[in-house]
Amino acid sequence: MKTITTTTLSDQQKQAALNIWNTEYPVRLLMPGMDEFDAFINTLINPKHYLLINETSEIAGWAATFSIETTRCFFIMLSGSVHGKGHGTLLLNELKKDGTQLFGWAIDHDNDIKADGKPYPSPISFYRKNDFTINTDLRLENEQLSAVNILWSGKSGR
Repeated sequence: MKTITTTTLSDQQKQAALNIWNTEYPVRLLMPGMDEFDAFINTLINPKHYLLINETSEIAGWAATFSIETTRCFFIMLSGSVHGKGHGTLLLNELKKDGTQLFGWAIDHDNDIKADGKPYPSPISFYRKNDFTINTDLRLENEQLSAVNILWSGKSGR
């Protein structure tokens, strides 16, 4: 596996990212189509995209960093076929190289389901393993998402 970074996604890269999004995220977060996905991507301020590329040059993961005011935010998603093999950590480490902080949200329960009817597993243990602080006092709650704040700070010299 290798990673590439870019500030914009090609149509083919967008389609691959959308496929991972709609396969791996909970049903409540599904993107109906490319128009909605493009609209979402266009809301990201100062985006940087990180693509995890497998041996056959297919996109197996996608992450992005972006700005909200002075905060560096991120999200990450992997194809289920590469979960549990260290590739998420590889991709996350690429994001960490470009700054001293990553702010995001993570589902901290196992109540959601994916489009295939399988449970969406909470990624909280993954983030803990990768040196994130889980801030249970800061939650995002709406009809689409119930999530807790996750924060990585590299200021300690990591």
